[in-house]
Amino acid sequence: MVLVLACIAFVCSAAVGLVYKVTLDPITKAEQLKVTQSIAAVLPAFEQTAEDVVTVDGKEFKVFTATDASGAVVGYAFEAYTMNGFSGEIRLMVGFDTEGTVSGIEVLKQAETPGLGANLANPDNVVRKSIEGKKAGELNLKVKKDGGDVDALTAATISSRAYAEVVAAAYEAFKMVNK
Repeated sequence: MVLVLACIAFVCSAAVGLVYKVTLDPITKAEQLKVTQSIAAVLPAFEQTAEDVVTVDGKEFKVFTATDASGAVVGYAFEAYTMNGFSGEIRLMVGFDTEGTVSGIEVLKQAETPGLGANLANPDNVVRKSIEGKKAGELNLKVKKDGGDVDALTAATISSRAYAEVVAAAYEAFKMVNK
């Protein structure tokens, strides 16, 4: 009986390992495509980007510097994250023009509660609307409940706080690269 159970466990483990190996490459490609599409969505028109890393409060964020055909910088996109979401990590792509105006925000990864915090991924959510198109330096990037300028999703204050926290961290990174 022990031998049969061991064989079944081995076969099941091998099957799970095989599925993982088969799906790893497509998942990685899909995640990279999402990043590429998000960069294009959060920045003004550009010709090319250069990738770098910047550290803010001990966290490394990717920065994509976008340039036009003449080589002039037109904006920056930051892949920033926090682990303070209601269900853990929230990862955003946050775009800024050269003046510090938030040109766009895209959700790359989140596992918030469906119907509540997961609504942060909707392009017309109130949190995004209260930040996009405004100069980040002129905003208090905290939810209104905490004395800030950012609207929160109804019944998803923790998720909204995390979203605003990521944008604030991206702005800190922006100030480091746009000197």
